[in-house]
Amino acid sequence: MSDALYQAEILRLAKEGRGNQRLDDANGSARADNPLCGDRVTVDLKVSNGKVSKVGHRVQGCALCEASAALIRLNAPGRSLSELETVRQQFLEYLAGTREDDLDWPELESFAPVRDFKSRHDCVRLPFDAMLNALKDALEKNPAF
Repeated sequence: MSDALYQAEILRLAKEGRGNQRLDDANGSARADNPLCGDRVTVDLKVSNGKVSKVGHRVQGCALCEASAALIRLNAPGRSLSELETVRQQFLEYLAGTREDDLDWPELESFAPVRDFKSRHDCVRLPFDAMLNALKDALEKNPAF
């Protein structure tokens, strides 16, 4: 199973995500846990004018979780809550096999090997859940955004 899942692009993204740190100046933060496998993700966001301006994260989990968090860090800046909710929904549809392409973040297609391992969908979804909750946290604290 690991050879099929952990292909070069996923491992590259995971390695890239490992060096990321949490943000000291975040105005939104959230943690998401997967009790079945032990993955834990904390996402910190700096939000300005209703859009993400900076992402920090800490992942205690598998390479799939780390790779997913890395893509968020690379792609979320400049995006609003509704845009990020759309990306998450597209990604879930892609993982479920009900969407083949036309993703707002084409890099998410790197997770094609995960589609066949439904038990691992939560690993790649977890950072998205934390990101959206962190953004909602920032927007609730600062409605002027």
